[in-house]
Amino acid sequence: MDVRFDGRVAIVTGAGGGLGRCHALALAARGAKVVVNDLGGTVDGAGAASAAALRVVEEIRAAGGMAIANGASVTDFAAVEEMVQQAREAFGRVDILVNNAGILRDKSFAKMGLDDFRAVFEVHVMGAVHCTKAVWELMREQGYGRIVMTTSSSGLYGNFGQSNYGAAKMALVGLMQTLSIEGAKHDIRVNCLAPTAATRMTEGIIPAAQLALLTPESVTPALLALVAENAPSRAILCAGAGSFESAHVSLTHGLHLGTGDGVADQILARLDEISDRDGDQVPGSGAAQGMLELTKGVVEHADN
Repeated sequence: MDVRFDGRVAIVTGAGGGLGRCHALALAARGAKVVVNDLGGTVDGAGAASAAALRVVEEIRAAGGMAIANGASVTDFAAVEEMVQQAREAFGRVDILVNNAGILRDKSFAKMGLDDFRAVFEVHVMGAVHCTKAVWELMREQGYGRIVMTTSSSGLYGNFGQSNYGAAKMALVGLMQTLSIEGAKHDIRVNCLAPTAATRMTEGIIPAAQLALLTPESVTPALLALVAENAPSRAILCAGAGSFESAHVSLTHGLHLGTGDGVADQILARLDEISDRDGDQVPGSGAAQGMLELTKGVVEHADN
C-alpha cells in the first residue's frame, strides 16, 4: 500500500453504506482517522438514524483504525460546522473531505415537482458547498487539503428521468473547476469522481448480472488516488467495474464568423466545422474561451 494517509484526518459524507462506507473503510485501512458522516435517511432523503454510521465506525475500530460517527445533515450548515469542530476536537485537523452524500428522486421532467428538484439540488450541491465551506479556511491555514466532489455520468452526459440529479451533479463539476483554481496556492486540490457502482441508489436501474460487477470496492481506488498527497487537481475521474476513465470539458478551435445578419445561418451551415474536435483544448480557466475568441478575431482582421 504505497498510498497512505497516516496522520491525515478525513470526513466522508454519506458513509453509512455503499460507496461512502467503502471509501471510509479504505481510508482508515491506509492510516487515516475518519469521521463517518451519515444522516441515515432513505434513498429519497426521508428519515434519519445513527445506526448506519455507528456500524461503519465499529468496522473501522475492529480492524484497528480510528473513527468517529456523525449524523449531521449536509443540508444544515450549522450542523456541518459542528461536525468539522468535532473532527478537530477528536483528531486535531481535517485534511480530506469526500462529498459523497446524496439522494434520488427520479421522474421525467414533465412529471417532476419542483420540490423534488430542489430537494436533490439541496443535498448534492448545497450539501457539498456546506461541507467544503466548513473546511475551506482550515485547509487554507494548514496549507493542505484534498476535496472530492461526487459527480455522475448523469450529470456529464444526461440520463432520462434524472434532470434534477443530472443538473446537481454537473453543478458540482463547475464548483470543482473554480475551487481547484482558488485553492491551488494553498495546496488544496479539488477533484471530481464519477462512479458507477451498485448501491441502494442503483437498485432497479441496472440489470442484476451487471450489478455484480459494479461493486463499490471497484470504485474506491479512484477516490484514494484523488485524495492522495500526490493527487492531481481539477480532474474528473470516472470509475466502475475496475475500469477508469478521465472526462473533460473541452473547447474546440471553432471558426471566426464575425458579426452581421447572416451569421446565424453560417453557424448552422458550418456547425460540423465549429464542432470539429481536431486540436480541441481543455482550458485552464473560463477566461481561455474569451482569449481564444479574441485571438481568432484579431487574426481575421489582420488578414483582411
